[in-house]
Amino acid sequence: MSDFQPPGAGRGSAQWSGNAVLALAIVGGVLVCTLLAVPFLGALTWAFALAVLFSPLQARLEKVVPNMSMAAGLTVLTAILVVGAPMTLVLERLAYGAISGASFIQAKLAAHGTLKIPASLAWLQEQIDVSGLISRVLTALSQTGASVLRGSVAQVIEIVLTFYILFYFLRDRKIACAAIRDLLPLDDVETNQLFRRTTGTVHAIVYGTIMVAALQGSLAGLMFWALGLSAPLFWGIVMSLLAIVPVLGTFVIWIPEAVYLALEGHETKAIILALWGVLMVGEIDNVVRPILVGNRLKLHTVPVFIAIVGGILLFGPPGLILGPLAMTVTLLLLSVFRQRFKRQVP
Repeated sequence: MSDFQPPGAGRGSAQWSGNAVLALAIVGGVLVCTLLAVPFLGALTWAFALAVLFSPLQARLEKVVPNMSMAAGLTVLTAILVVGAPMTLVLERLAYGAISGASFIQAKLAAHGTLKIPASLAWLQEQIDVSGLISRVLTALSQTGASVLRGSVAQVIEIVLTFYILFYFLRDRKIACAAIRDLLPLDDVETNQLFRRTTGTVHAIVYGTIMVAALQGSLAGLMFWALGLSAPLFWGIVMSLLAIVPVLGTFVIWIPEAVYLALEGHETKAIILALWGVLMVGEIDNVVRPILVGNRLKLHTVPVFIAIVGGILLFGPPGLILGPLAMTVTLLLLSVFRQRFKRQVP
């Protein structure tokens, strides 16, 4: 009698074991697929962000152009003209400029020897080896430009992959959204909320990035004007464009300019420009961007700051998008779980 089993007990145990094996296989498959996608993380991230931004244009073109592939091709071409070509040109030209400018200033520094610091700022020379610090900064700037040039082939490949993937993201977005709806353990209302928050996050990041870049360029250009430097409006616009690029920033312009001023005997102006660049222009990104993005996402500044800065530290430049997306989606899923739990509790 001890060996007696109720009807279906063995079948239930076997079914549970089969489900457990299936779950482990799925987890393993997801892990392998994630590892396969890691080399393409940048291209996938930028393609997704561009797909969110340009999907309204794609929807309008689909009403006019009968062929969806042709509509997607026109949208991708527009994205290339608006985003890809200017960014590629800025990266390449400034990489060359960083190397040549740093080499020129290093030669001037070697010819001048130790910088002369005004008497009112003599304490700075006692605390810091200004000449040595400038040399190290210029070396780092030159190395950054060289690394950008060395990575030119990789960057070109990533840009090509970005727009290649963008084409399919745009053309097949309805099929992809339907597939995601089938896979997610969410109802239609919850899925729609997830889609809205995801697109809203991308728009908020782009909006925040453009606004912060404009503010940084304006502040830097304003200091150029106040110090009587040449073409403050032009350099302000250039620095705004640089501030949009995650791997670069306004420092590519104001650091060489500050060093040049010091070498030409305008040490006070050089120090003012350097302090303004570090304390005002540089810190604006960490202070204002989380506030702007947080207001649009209706999130507190602290989690947005952690999401942006932590995302960049963890994923590199794609983390600018991935960090806030991970934070937003996680908080939304926690909210969905809490609402479901409340409905189940009597």
